[in-house]
Amino acid sequence: MKILIILFTTLFLSINVMAAGSDSSSSGSSSGGDTSKETLYEDAVKLVKRAGKLERKEKNEKAKKLYSQAFKKLEKAYKSDKKNPDILNYMGFTTRKVGNFDQAEKFYLEGLKIQPNHNGINEYLGELYVQTNRIDKANERLAVLKNCNCDEYNELDLIIKNKGVKIY
Repeated sequence: MKILIILFTTLFLSINVMAAGSDSSSSGSSSGGDTSKETLYEDAVKLVKRAGKLERKEKNEKAKKLYSQAFKKLEKAYKSDKKNPDILNYMGFTTRKVGNFDQAEKFYLEGLKIQPNHNGINEYLGELYVQTNRIDKANERLAVLKNCNCDEYNELDLIIKNKGVKIY
């Protein structure tokens, strides 16, 4: 049983990290003059990706520390850019990764107020709902993604069908 729990956790966490780059921006932030909020956001994304690599190596405590560091950068970026759903997406993601599901849900929902069809937020909120045994709500997020023709739909669909365990 312990092996199944470890396998489930490892698979689920690696799925989330691989998809962690999901945002809705069609234009990159490489517009030349980086502002501090862009730098904070980009630094946070780098920390999230490093944390994901640590999770795949089952170094979960170190990964959680990086997620916490990323969150602090995102929090600062958010103070100067409150209308950026990508920042809220990562705030929800990093908060969820350290186990604070209630706060993560609030960040995701705040991001959806700004951009209701944000693929990344809808996927991650759906994953949170699977993690918290609210499959009906996860299916609502899946329905939002249904016509996006995107990886986020396929990822969430697979997670829902396998109750959080992704089969490769």
